[in-house]
Amino acid sequence: MKLRNILATTALVGAAFAATTASAQDPLKIGAAVYGLNAEFMQLWANAAENHPSVKDGTVDLTIFDGRYDALVQQEQFETMITQGFDAIVFVPIDIEAGATAVQAAADEGIPVVGSNTQVNSDLLTSYVGSDDVEAGYLEAKAVLDDISCSGDVVVIEGPIGQSAQIQRGEGNEKALAECGDGVKVLEQQTANWSRAEAQSLMENWLTAHGSDIKGVIAQNDEMALGAIEAIKAAGLNVSDFSIAGVDGVTDALEAVKRGDMHSILQDGQAQALGAIDVAIKAVNPDYEPTSGIWEKYPQMQWNNGESKQYNVPWTPVTADNVDELLKERQ
Repeated sequence: MKLRNILATTALVGAAFAATTASAQDPLKIGAAVYGLNAEFMQLWANAAENHPSVKDGTVDLTIFDGRYDALVQQEQFETMITQGFDAIVFVPIDIEAGATAVQAAADEGIPVVGSNTQVNSDLLTSYVGSDDVEAGYLEAKAVLDDISCSGDVVVIEGPIGQSAQIQRGEGNEKALAECGDGVKVLEQQTANWSRAEAQSLMENWLTAHGSDIKGVIAQNDEMALGAIEAIKAAGLNVSDFSIAGVDGVTDALEAVKRGDMHSILQDGQAQALGAIDVAIKAVNPDYEPTSGIWEKYPQMQWNNGESKQYNVPWTPVTADNVDELLKERQ
């Protein structure tokens, strides 16, 4: 009888130990809620996240949620992740204000949220891994304004109204325009929602209304700059008669820079995604050391044990000197 009790107790202890060991080895469940996956930039971001070393080796079970450019969809996706017991969330919001409700809901359940690429107006984020969009807006506008020597009329194609990148790149645009004084007039300013097709339609209308009065096109991302170029070509005009700039360094934009059709500033979405995953893992596992290579690639962006509230991935202006190397990285 005693032997049977001992054996039964041993079996129970062994089962409990096995369950505990299995639980300890379960991968971390991390969700990446991104605002939309229609365009190349966020596709590059998502691809990098899926290829994070800790995802590849099974340490992390990553699920990417397509927000379809809708704040309500993103809110519902947060509710799904909370219900399913995700360990951490990486958030790329479509709306700087609306996204705060989703972050609050996760924080209420003790789930860390790491922002990436676009910002949310919440102090509950564990950290943010992105780039300084005010700087990008300034750099792209200045490239156009330098080309036209601060003399002439320009148009501004904005991102989705209410997204942090639209707001902050707009601030940078305004700073560069202010430096030119009264020599430059903004003829038109409207959103094309990061869309090449919408930007092409806008530019077609503006060319009809203003024609050759337009000397510069400040587009807050590359897709919209490329749409403007298509409209110019469709109108039978010379792209070389316009100064055009965008942001992101998507592949078609790199090719356009190489042809001399536009300016672009590379936003390293891969580094943003990899860094955000590193920080999210650290928030759940205090012993974690980063496995992505971005901290060596950008030594000025110090890891700081994953405890910094903000990590800024540097911008890289695309030039004739570096464009071939950047294109090679996309192959």
